[in-house]
Formats: sequence, C-alpha cells, structure tokens
Amino acid sequence: MMNHGPAVEYHESDELLKYKQKAGLRLFFIYSAIYAIFVILNTAFPRMMESVILFGLNLAIVYGVGLIVIAILLGLIYNRQCTKMEKRLDSTDVKTEGGSE
Repeated sequence: MMNHGPAVEYHESDELLKYKQKAGLRLFFIYSAIYAIFVILNTAFPRMMESVILFGLNLAIVYGVGLIVIAILLGLIYNRQCTKMEKRLDSTDVKTEGGSE
C-alpha cells in the first residue's frame, strides 16, 4: 500500500497560531456566557420560557434559534478575523522576502 502523505505541507507561524487561539477562546467565552444565561433562565424561571414573545413563539424557541444564529455568526466572525490576519502576515512575509533579494 502506498503512503503519499499530505498533498501540501502547510505551516502556520507561531504568531498566527496564537492569534487564532486567542480569537477562538474569546468567541467561545462570549457564546458560553450567552448560553449560560439561557441555562440559568431555564433552570430558575421555567415559566418565563413559556411566555410568547415573537410571532406566537415562546421565549425558549426564540432564544434557542437565536443561539444557533449567534453560533453561526461567531463562526463567520472568527473566519473573517483569521483570514484578515493570514493575509496581513502573508503580505509582510512577501515584503520581507522581496526586500532581501
């Protein structure tokens, strides 16, 4: 059996890895706080979750769908932030390599 290995070797700089880690953790804690509020409301005030608040839907449904939408938005934000940082680091690498020739 042949083992080809990876098609492309991809290495991220330490700076980029640290940036991605910090950005991911920051967004994770934001989402965790929002989710914790949801859990606390469900636990402490279950009747409040039954109240109809939007288009005939109760708070539990609206909050639950909101959690899904927020997770998607946070994922998009993370992707955009990391892409911008990758481009910034790539442009500084190109300038550094171009200047040494």
